[in-house]
Amino acid sequence: MSDLYGPSDQAESIATLHAAFEAGMNLIDTADFYGSGDNEMLIGQALKSRSRESVVLSVKFGSRRTPDGGFQPVPYDVSPEAVKDRLAYSLRRLGTDYIDTYRPARLNPQIPVEETVGALAEMRQAGYIRHIGLSEVGPDTIRRAAAVTPISDVQIEYSLLSRGPEKTIIPTLRELGIGLTAYGVLSRGLLSGHWSPSRELSGNDFRAHSPRFQGENLEANLRLVEALGRVAERLGATTSQVAIAWVAARGSDIVPLVGARRRERLAESLGAADVKLDAETLAEIETAVPAGAAAGERYAAPLMSTLDSER
Repeated sequence: MSDLYGPSDQAESIATLHAAFEAGMNLIDTADFYGSGDNEMLIGQALKSRSRESVVLSVKFGSRRTPDGGFQPVPYDVSPEAVKDRLAYSLRRLGTDYIDTYRPARLNPQIPVEETVGALAEMRQAGYIRHIGLSEVGPDTIRRAAAVTPISDVQIEYSLLSRGPEKTIIPTLRELGIGLTAYGVLSRGLLSGHWSPSRELSGNDFRAHSPRFQGENLEANLRLVEALGRVAERLGATTSQVAIAWVAARGSDIVPLVGARRRERLAESLGAADVKLDAETLAEIETAVPAGAAAGERYAAPLMSTLDSER
């Protein structure tokens, strides 16, 4: 709603948030660097008419921006000092005195994860956050963090086109009793069924630089989406609804994050709750979009190199 995916309308964004609340959705996920704080202020405005206890706020921190709207080069700032500093700004922008789940967006290999989660534990003890999360981390890091303090969940990209977490990350989380929050369940629009290869993207749109949206990669990925669309048609559902339902069906410990900037798209995504996937349909989906079939990495090479979850 505030950054990275082309222009959006503030009034429609707030109306979409209100529609989500009215539909019974209560988990709102953001980051302090989305729009350099703009998204937190947007959510804070939308929350003014709501009971604070009725909403679960999940916030990431660590990535740094530049005045021209770009991102500063890695490494990410997840030091104990940054934990407290960034949290202070997020609380003010969101208009709240606590955040439900607070997490580093990425890790800095020069800062031990024990130091980062130790500072988060202090903030939880002080009442400023209620739960500690992680994002895009691998099994070893998850175990190290969990040895210091309880970890609520790990946020990671997980979809029909991004199934890497199934190898070692999800088994580790289940062993330790940690949940998974799945972002990118529609692979940033690829799995929506609405993507056109002729769509023009602005320079600040993440997808303009994403390998999966380029040339032959895009063509190959859209063929997979077409195959998924045929499954959806048989079910009387849309392609995006089936893609979301697939993630939701992977386990009660997995929560799919649904991204929407307009009420129209939100309504479509909510329909995924009514899509039931039996064993036969799941097998059909697996045939349409096999594990590892996606063409191109999910991030450009410089960003892939920063992902602890990919090591």
